[in-house]
Amino acid sequence: MAAWDLSVTVEDLGSDAPPVTISVDSGLHVGGVILKLVEKTQIKRDWSDHALWWEQKQRWLLRTAWTLDKYGIHADARLVFMPQHKPLRLGLPNGITLRLRACFSSSVFQTVMGICRMLNIRHPEELSLLQPVEEKKKKKDKNSAEEIYDLTEVPLSSASRPCLYNGMPAHFADSPEMEAIYKMLSVTQPPPSPEVIAKQYRAASVVDKAHIHGRWLDSSRCLLQQGIQENSRLWLRFKYFAFYDMEPKYDVVRLTQLYEQARWAILLEDIDCTEEEMMLFGALQYHISKVSQSEPQMLSSSAAMDDLETALQSLEVKMEGESSSASEMLENMTAPELNDYLKIFRPKRMTLKGYKQYWFKFQDTSISYFKSKEESIGEPIQQINLKGCEVAPDVNVTAQKFLIRLLIPAPEGMNEVYLRCENVRMDL
Repeated sequence: MAAWDLSVTVEDLGSDAPPVTISVDSGLHVGGVILKLVEKTQIKRDWSDHALWWEQKQRWLLRTAWTLDKYGIHADARLVFMPQHKPLRLGLPNGITLRLRACFSSSVFQTVMGICRMLNIRHPEELSLLQPVEEKKKKKDKNSAEEIYDLTEVPLSSASRPCLYNGMPAHFADSPEMEAIYKMLSVTQPPPSPEVIAKQYRAASVVDKAHIHGRWLDSSRCLLQQGIQENSRLWLRFKYFAFYDMEPKYDVVRLTQLYEQARWAILLEDIDCTEEEMMLFGALQYHISKVSQSEPQMLSSSAAMDDLETALQSLEVKMEGESSSASEMLENMTAPELNDYLKIFRPKRMTLKGYKQYWFKFQDTSISYFKSKEESIGEPIQQINLKGCEVAPDVNVTAQKFLIRLLIPAPEGMNEVYLRCENVRMDL
């Protein structure tokens, strides 16, 4: 198998560094190419997050067991050896910009899942990434510099739900600065001034709105395939307005960002709404701002621990009990009873007897009947066990027929018994 030289650009060496040339053959797998690159660079570091990017085909070579021949790579291929996770500037609906590490090799759907897991937002399928609108270049104003909160040091977790501490993800409880960032994510911002609203981009026509919505990223393709580079700016927005399982106790950040997106959509006239709907939302905005000012929404450890201790104490009382055990509680419980006069009929061959009235008592899984109500204290005429019985209603309101048909198992077969009610209320 003939060997040939393959040039690979190693991003960690710098933009001015020349490509690294290694000798390969078509039967060499991608993992072997990476191993040769690491050995030739002679840089001791963790390379586990790095992978090969094929520029001409715009695809990642993530299957390290595949050979170069299987991928179709030849000597003219331009490969880049780079990290899969890179910093990204993310604009949230409440106007806060975060700088965090996102996955550039997975699909946008998987990338959004990782971001939402970091920010403690459940149901990430409701959100997606949107390219911001290109604003006209203006003179730089030192006072209008955008404040960016850095979360690049937060480790990426593969768990479905982050570990909570003091009511927030553990990585936000490491320092007071991180707690302040989480508070900004979970507390609604004060109403913006008219000057701030006037500076925001506003769609002037339906064409402009369509242009904005055409900037949604493809959820099935990765960021690099869509031209997103390191430190690019993107918006995280709710795209699919079909919300599921809203729980204020666990969805503080999710509900806050949803409210902020709705508020800015109305202020910037991104959505069409009636005057009545705007007044309703204004009333909600006033109430939320008052509540957030008087009672900070920061999740405290005491509230969470109090709820947990209360639940545990309630469970302990239910399981152990203070004065009686669970068996005694079950013994003291009595099943409800139903009592009333009904007519009974047992169809037999060669009989002319009709329905006869008795006092019936329904309790547990048995029916007992007595000659009269006064005699119900003593022994019943008969007690019918309903276990294994077939019960079927036989009702005809027009003919005033309200029957309950019972098929009672017996050694000789199934005995048929009819119970007749006087009206429909007794039958119910």
